[in-house]
Amino acid sequence: QLHLVESGGGLVQSGGSLRLSCAASGFLVDSNAIGWFRQAPGKEREGVSCISTNGMTTDYSDSVKGRFTVSRDNAKHTTYLQMTDLKPDDTAVYYCAAFVTPSSLQNLCIMTDGNYDYWGQGTQVTVSS
Repeated sequence: QLHLVESGGGLVQSGGSLRLSCAASGFLVDSNAIGWFRQAPGKEREGVSCISTNGMTTDYSDSVKGRFTVSRDNAKHTTYLQMTDLKPDDTAVYYCAAFVTPSSLQNLCIMTDGNYDYWGQGTQVTVSS
């Protein structure tokens, strides 16, 4: 199983940057794709990014493409979401999530929350105008 812990959220002005971290632990730590999701008050949870188990495939929602960058450091079992040019609409609780991938799907990157089995506790990102 996997245990995920997000960190790095906070309050930032519009146009600023934050880097979120997702630290993973557990005996499936080396066999998981990671997704980043966010949920703003009164809105559905939405996918913002994903990265495959092998780190070779990434994807982004249209709203963050060009501003956010996802990466992972497997030696540290940590995935990062570098967020730049933040906007008030980016304000949300950000979650990382994981699903276990078999050996044949090490390059799979899916940005749909229903595919994910393990979730972190979330970290608040607030962007002021």
